[in-house]
Amino acid sequence: MNPSSNLFLVGPTGAGKTSIGRQLAVRYNMPFLDLDQEIERATGVPVSTIFEIEGEQGFRRREQALLEECSRRHGLLLASGAGAVLDPANRRCLVERGYVVWLQVSVLLQWQRLAHDTARPLLTDTDRQRKLEAMAQTRTPLYEEIADLVIPHGSEHEGLSAATERCIVLIDQHWNRQAA
Repeated sequence: MNPSSNLFLVGPTGAGKTSIGRQLAVRYNMPFLDLDQEIERATGVPVSTIFEIEGEQGFRRREQALLEECSRRHGLLLASGAGAVLDPANRRCLVERGYVVWLQVSVLLQWQRLAHDTARPLLTDTDRQRKLEAMAQTRTPLYEEIADLVIPHGSEHEGLSAATERCIVLIDQHWNRQAA
């Protein structure tokens, strides 16, 4: 949605939604929410525990409810969970209530960034690269469907500051920010 007072970041695991999102929130003087962190705050347990007890389906229900609630706010920068786009209701919330920015990342770069990450329940597979490729095949068309702006991934050596600056340039060119 353009104009919008909200900025929503979507993209695969390891794209930098949380890290870049925090920096963008400072730049645009907006409160920042990470949807997965909000789920953990609301439940009092890590996402991995929710997956263990309720499975992915239980986690997705919680994700949908919190996205519905959080996306109703105005003047918010929200980093969605990587799989939030799987639910059509979530995609509708994102499209109708904010300016959606898709942070792209290659599977190879994801694999490198997440090589030592043990906290992501969907990456417990022994062949992480295969799992990341499968998720990309399913999710990429959904990110594409809802994105108002696509931020192509930078080089594997690009740091957080450079990636954030690249995002700011593109967002400033395209986002028609509506007052909150």
